[in-house]
Amino acid sequence: MRLAHDRTRPRQPKDQRYQSLIIFGAICPARGTGPALVMPWANTHAMQAHLREVSGQVAPGAHAVLQLDRAGWHTTAELKIPKNITLLFLPSRAPELNPVENLWQFLRHTYLSNRVFETYEDILDAACEAWNRLVDQPWRIMSIGLRDWAHNGHSF
Repeated sequence: MRLAHDRTRPRQPKDQRYQSLIIFGAICPARGTGPALVMPWANTHAMQAHLREVSGQVAPGAHAVLQLDRAGWHTTAELKIPKNITLLFLPSRAPELNPVENLWQFLRHTYLSNRVFETYEDILDAACEAWNRLVDQPWRIMSIGLRDWAHNGHSF
């Protein structure tokens, strides 16, 4: 008989240094695409750059709706919202309503977890590689991000 406490957990790398970055990413589940910027911080300037990037990727004649939480850099009046984008703010403390949250979970689980990076550039390279691998799989973006209620006009 083997008891549950006899099991051991796999070893994980541990690092006491702390450097980070943020991926400003958006997905279009209908088209399986996703523009992103990797930034050293999250602030109004970074969000404005992200909005410009997303705006440039919106199909001609189309209009994008970005679902966002209520982070300060999302809600500041200082942002200049491009004409082909509408911001849709989700209720507070409801990340399950935002399909991109599932995407972050997938990226962490698949490409970015249990790793120790030697330099900040290594972190940057890993984040860019993870996003690029994702956008090379449009079916994955569709699978993770598509919500029927958002595309067929039906409500909950």
